[in-house]
Amino acid sequence: MNENLIKELFDFIESSPSCFHVIHNMKEILISQGYVPLLESEPWTLKKGGRYFVTRNGSSLIAFRIPEKDPRGFQIMASHSDSPCFKIKENPELEAEGHYIKLNVEKYGGMLMAPWFDRPLSVAGRVLIRDNGRILPRLINIDRDLLMIPNLAIHMCREINDGMKYNVQKDMLPLYGDAAAKGCFLKQIAEEAGTTAENILGCDLFLYNRMPGSIWGAEREFMSIGKLDDLECAYSSLKGFLEAGENTSIPVHCVFDNEEVGSTTRQGAASTFLRDTLITICEGLGKTHGEYRRMLTASLMLSSDNAHGVHPNYPEKACPSNRPYLNGGVVIKFSANQKYTTDGAAAALFREICRRAEAPCQVYTNRSDVPGGSTLGNISGTQVAVNTVDIGLAQLAMHSPYETAGTKDLAYLVRAVREFFGASIHMDAEGAYLLA
Repeated sequence: MNENLIKELFDFIESSPSCFHVIHNMKEILISQGYVPLLESEPWTLKKGGRYFVTRNGSSLIAFRIPEKDPRGFQIMASHSDSPCFKIKENPELEAEGHYIKLNVEKYGGMLMAPWFDRPLSVAGRVLIRDNGRILPRLINIDRDLLMIPNLAIHMCREINDGMKYNVQKDMLPLYGDAAAKGCFLKQIAEEAGTTAENILGCDLFLYNRMPGSIWGAEREFMSIGKLDDLECAYSSLKGFLEAGENTSIPVHCVFDNEEVGSTTRQGAASTFLRDTLITICEGLGKTHGEYRRMLTASLMLSSDNAHGVHPNYPEKACPSNRPYLNGGVVIKFSANQKYTTDGAAAALFREICRRAEAPCQVYTNRSDVPGGSTLGNISGTQVAVNTVDIGLAQLAMHSPYETAGTKDLAYLVRAVREFFGASIHMDAEGAYLLA
């Protein structure tokens, strides 16, 4: 176990309570490493050896660097910045019984709702403010225990342990304050943003779990924290990207928003963000569109999103022959219906990368009679058609506000990603690849 690496991950997650904070923190790290911010609205001047990044909506990011040698392809790793949670509605305050103020929320993504009860929660996200004739974004995080969703006592719901169907509009509304808190919420958000309530023109605010990360187990073999799906992959991507050596491919660290709600936004995997960026890179290097298309044949994408580990209490839920375990290594995900895009060729390339990195790997498939979810790879492939392998790390309690993974696996993934970003792929015949 690399405890320092796990602490880095915990620090990153705890300082990233919303997708906007994820991207802000990545920008700060990239700038500290000499990466230059670019704007989609302005021309790009690129040079060999240059380091760059571009963002969209403040919630998606693509970073890349130009090798000294003439680039022949792209090594792309895609992850996502969002996690299932509760989004705060407009006009959120709700009065209850003349004694309480609740906040009105709705689900964002598919989530386990029961673990949200009886935990310290707070609010983070983005507000848009009026400032001297401009509309500016401000990130806010009320960095204290602010809210709670209290459970109903068992005395008043004897059947709750027999299974409960939760109604978001009734059961999941967080308690904000007593009657004296009426009219305070927007003022509190404005104070956090350094403005007045009248100057707030828009907002994207979310609840988040305040519980810090924990390393636990008989031999400290497990770790738990919120947002492991997918910030464990996103942080591993950034870490490996920054540490990788140079080759003849352009390394591309890509983090999309809105994966948990289908990716069909201007900053999601179904958007043109990645395609626009890769084409603009080629234009900046003086390459033709034909050269861009040829570069795609020498490219590989890692679609990185965590995988379901075999659950100790529900082993029957896993495939009989492909059973990934926590601390068993990087997971390669397969699906016959292409919900995961991995095929034999892409798996072969990634397995060779893992072998070179001395990172163990294992396989995930759904039970054949249980439909599974999808992720970034098959969606982004509609915009940028490259060989793609779906990977992740095994975890338990996916889409809970407090998820669990293995303490060894993070280092395995960082090693594999570092090797991946430092590699270059050439297709010297149809279906035949040279990995350098």
